[in-house]
Amino acid sequence: MTITRLLLGSTLALTLGSCAMMAPAMSYTLAKQPAGGALTPTGMVDVKKDGMTVMTSAKVMGLAPNTYYVAHYHLQGTASTDPCSSGGAPIMSSKLVGMTDASGMLTLSGNASAADVMNATYFNIHTASDAAGTPADAGVTCTSVKM
Repeated sequence: MTITRLLLGSTLALTLGSCAMMAPAMSYTLAKQPAGGALTPTGMVDVKKDGMTVMTSAKVMGLAPNTYYVAHYHLQGTASTDPCSSGGAPIMSSKLVGMTDASGMLTLSGNASAADVMNATYFNIHTASDAAGTPADAGVTCTSVKM
């Protein structure tokens, strides 16, 4: 009986300790990139920190059908105080690549080291020129983020 209580108590403490490390997900609304061309994509990006990892998932509609897109976090640039217009450097370790379906819907998800993206100020999605995710434009949709 005592061993059972000890094991249950240890399991409860471990479970509660794990929950304390996981931060609630932050949701961000994607908007048209200032230089995004004729497309008017809409969507959401969910960002969840779990200890040393940042998990990112994005759902976007209104993109070109059957087309590759690449997304990543960026550092703040100097071209503007607006993060999405600032021209900041991409954080390549956060790169996510995917292809839209026939209706122009894109779903992306992946993980990055929290240390790599802790100074990110925006999340940007570009049209890609290939399946490797080589950006083909300055971006079609973007959102400011706070890590």
